[in-house]
Amino acid sequence: MTRSSAVPGGTLVLDSEGLAKAVLRDRTVTGWLALARADDMRVVTSAATLVEVVHPRINRPALEWTLSRLVVEPVTEPIARHAAALLGDAGLHGHKYAIDAILSATALAAPGPVTILTSDPEDLTALCGGRAAVIKI
Repeated sequence: MTRSSAVPGGTLVLDSEGLAKAVLRDRTVTGWLALARADDMRVVTSAATLVEVVHPRINRPALEWTLSRLVVEPVTEPIARHAAALLGDAGLHGHKYAIDAILSATALAAPGPVTILTSDPEDLTALCGGRAAVIKI
């Protein structure tokens, strides 16, 4: 976590691993969230990401508290169409990449500069085409 990777006024995006680690109060992700707050960054995730994160063993109160501290962006038709285009541009297809593509389209629609916290930097870097900083967590 470095200040040079996150610019004031931008957007911090959490993928499913980022959100799951935020719920668990992982030290690295908690540091990123504190940095985002200090730098007046929006913190967002995609509504589609919730599908990956919610499971029977998740701490629901911790999840709800975490979600109350960020913006859950809806999956609109323009986001879905942009996600499909990103998949095509990256030469990817299928359900394996669908939620990553939706998250990437959500990130690219957000006010920049955009930083994405992810456990899957290769796919998100390919999908975003260098238009977002992708940080492995």
